[in-house]
Amino acid sequence: MTDGPAAADKPGRTRAHLGLSGKLLVLTLLFVMIAEVLIYVPSVANFRLNWLNDRLSAAYTAALVFETAPDGMVPDTVARQILESIRARAVAVKMGQQRRLLAASEVPPAISHVVDMRDMPWHRAIIDAFETLICVDSDVMRVVGPAPMGEFVEIVVDEAPLRKAMVEFSIRILLLSLIISAITAALVYLSLHVLLVRPMRHMTANMVAFRADPENPARIIAASDRLDEIGTAERELAAMQLNIATMLQQKNHLAALGLAVSKINHDLRNLLSSAQLFSERLAKISDPHVQRFAPKLMRSLERAIAFCQSTLSYGRVQEPPPDRRLIALEPLVEDVRETLGLDGGAPVRWIGAVERGLSVDADPDQLFRILLNLVRNALQALESRDARDPARDQIRITGRREGAVAVIEVSDTGPGLSERARAHLFEAFQGSTRTGSVGLGLAIVAELVRAHGGDIRLVEGTIGATFRVSIPDRAVDINVRRGERARAIATDRV
Repeated sequence: MTDGPAAADKPGRTRAHLGLSGKLLVLTLLFVMIAEVLIYVPSVANFRLNWLNDRLSAAYTAALVFETAPDGMVPDTVARQILESIRARAVAVKMGQQRRLLAASEVPPAISHVVDMRDMPWHRAIIDAFETLICVDSDVMRVVGPAPMGEFVEIVVDEAPLRKAMVEFSIRILLLSLIISAITAALVYLSLHVLLVRPMRHMTANMVAFRADPENPARIIAASDRLDEIGTAERELAAMQLNIATMLQQKNHLAALGLAVSKINHDLRNLLSSAQLFSERLAKISDPHVQRFAPKLMRSLERAIAFCQSTLSYGRVQEPPPDRRLIALEPLVEDVRETLGLDGGAPVRWIGAVERGLSVDADPDQLFRILLNLVRNALQALESRDARDPARDQIRITGRREGAVAVIEVSDTGPGLSERARAHLFEAFQGSTRTGSVGLGLAIVAELVRAHGGDIRLVEGTIGATFRVSIPDRAVDINVRRGERARAIATDRV
């Protein structure tokens, strides 16, 4: 049996990985070592050139000694001592057209290559330096350099001492590079760890903790006073976490509201149905006043039952699509006024300024809810004012047509809206600052208006508050209209 299936069932091993600190340390060491290598390459080439120049300078001094000797003759023992002091096998100088060998060892060496110090480009110096380090054979080279008393001075030297000196120099450079790299890497690592890694670890740990319990205010990060990008990231993260926590609280509030409404919806609907039965009996009474108000009472109860039936739509899913048709706006506005009891004896003056015969392409029940919420908000704003002035307290509804758009404005002479209410005007549970108001009216209005493809906004620069609702007409499909007309003609013929 093979262990393939068994091995496949085993959980995968955790892959080893470097953290941000480890990566930072490795990269710091790597870059410092690269910098040291870039410094070492020209340094070892320069060391080789200096070593050769020192030998040429010593050879030039020896040439002066030979020139000052009587008849230019120096004893062999002295010549050998001079050659040993400059570590050369031979010394020669060229003056004019004459090339003179000043001193030489007993056995003429076999020269492997020539180094001309008079014309040495930098790249050639680097290449020659590494060739000297790599070659392990004991080569003999001829070195030529400028001479003040002649055209040039040349020496024949062994390459082994030069190689040994270069190796010792490389070892010193290596040790120094390691020390410098360690110190530099430690300083850079500690600095970046304090400035970057530790704050990022703090933010990462906070994000993990916030994800585990986003509704806990204690999990929101405490931003520091730093003015750099880290400080900006901390402040933005704190603002984002606060918004998320607030949003989750609102969602929980909505869920709790939907649960509470679902519990009372059944009983409330039964009570309204009972009231509707009593109103139907009341409509059979022949009293003129009863006959006048009973239909309005029945319509109000029907609307209340319909609203009760759809109370869960806002918190659970969304409003049903509007059943649009052309409706006269003026009677609908009158129904809103009567529903809120804003008749002639009310302390608030009612002004209706709707164009005669104005029709709106909208769902009548949803448009009624839009106007009812706006007018009720205006009425509550007037009632919340401390100093009441019946002569100035008024609610005004205007309606007009602007091309294919019906424009409705609801305005009041109340205290207006605060800055907080303006900032969260059409948000659920946020758009109201009045005591006892849950702040759902304008959110419902905005949703219903958007379902009609319209727009609602607060008109600036007015006394009190003015809301403008714009509802565009639906695009007309000519083929559909032709079909409806054809069906109507066929029906008339039948």
